[in-house]
Amino acid sequence: MSFIVLGLSHKTAPLSIREKLVFDDVLMTDALRGLKSSPGISESMILSTCNRTELYCYEEEGVITDLMNWLSSTKNIERDEIKNHIYKYTGERAVRHILRVASGLDSMVLGEPQILGQLKEAYKKATSANTVGKFLNRLMQFSFSSAKLIRSETEIGSSPVSVAYTAAKLAEQIHGDLSSKCAILIGSGDTATLVANHLKSSGLQKLIVANRTLQNARKLAAGYNGDAIAISTLPKFLTEADIVITCTGSTEPILTKSMVALALNDRNKEPMFIVDLAVPRDVDPETSTLDSIYLYTIDDLQSVVLSNLNVRKDAAAIAEEMIYLQVQDYMHWSKSQSVSNAIKDYRNYGQDVKNKILDDAIDNLNSGADPKAVIERLANTLTNKLLHHPTVALKAANDNSETLKLAREILGLDQEDKQS
Repeated sequence: MSFIVLGLSHKTAPLSIREKLVFDDVLMTDALRGLKSSPGISESMILSTCNRTELYCYEEEGVITDLMNWLSSTKNIERDEIKNHIYKYTGERAVRHILRVASGLDSMVLGEPQILGQLKEAYKKATSANTVGKFLNRLMQFSFSSAKLIRSETEIGSSPVSVAYTAAKLAEQIHGDLSSKCAILIGSGDTATLVANHLKSSGLQKLIVANRTLQNARKLAAGYNGDAIAISTLPKFLTEADIVITCTGSTEPILTKSMVALALNDRNKEPMFIVDLAVPRDVDPETSTLDSIYLYTIDDLQSVVLSNLNVRKDAAAIAEEMIYLQVQDYMHWSKSQSVSNAIKDYRNYGQDVKNKILDDAIDNLNSGADPKAVIERLANTLTNKLLHHPTVALKAANDNSETLKLAREILGLDQEDKQS
């Protein structure tokens, strides 16, 4: 079995490409099963976040699966449009990559913890879709335990730095004191919760949470003494907003240029700071052309994020060493499974041969054949059957001394010589 990672991330692809390759929750199960049904694929998982889409697959030996073709056809995007943004890792390098992802070492914000939760959720979905087997299951457990160990043994998570934190801090930089400001938060997921927490910690006066499901908006708003509204009423409240941070799973823009323009007119051109953390984008990109609008996408936060990494760089170096050891442990386990499978297959072959020859011998005895002749024939047939394949392989090895030496060790021939 060979482990493969194929995907793209914020490091290799712009937002305009990444948003075309997002797998939403509604279609995820079908996508997972479709991927697993590809020729040669025995196990599959898909990690799809704002910053990355990655396919994790185990491939049968001797089979080469065109995963990029599957990705492009499934997402209805031309192969040429994505090929320069795609990376593919196999074997040990692929295992190292997924452990780095789980630990936050490959994230836009070094060491951010949200990716671990996203990876666990992706694993849960794949498990529910019955696309995870022994190898991916074991790899996920290694990934989760490695991430936990790194977070507890290093300072990789010592500073409260995340995209949500960065968005809140950027709002402070634009507006200064937030104690008289109003923010509208569109969405109610984990990222929205983190944003709400950071905004309130920064002294925000008023928080309005907008969501398609009003009950979810109320649940989040209640924790921060905020107000809850339905997304359909957003234009009515947008005039109040000094800050808008949006992070939903919508496939269509929620904030249009015309909607924001009307709000600006009612605000007498007072500046509005908008951060779009969603992929695909929640805000029409043309909105940025309006006066008094400061629009940032998730990619725009990259430069801000870079200034917050100094504390974590030393910890990351230690984490890389820890990951190296974890990778070696997993590879040792993985290789041992191949040996175990070979032993199991060979023993099953021996049992099948024995059972057939034994059945023939019993039939002969029941037919009145001479017991001594039956036993002698059984022994000769069993010997010939069990030695046939090794004999053919030895003849094929011919004068390959290394192969012959290994064969003698496997068959225990040198050991027999010593005992005699």
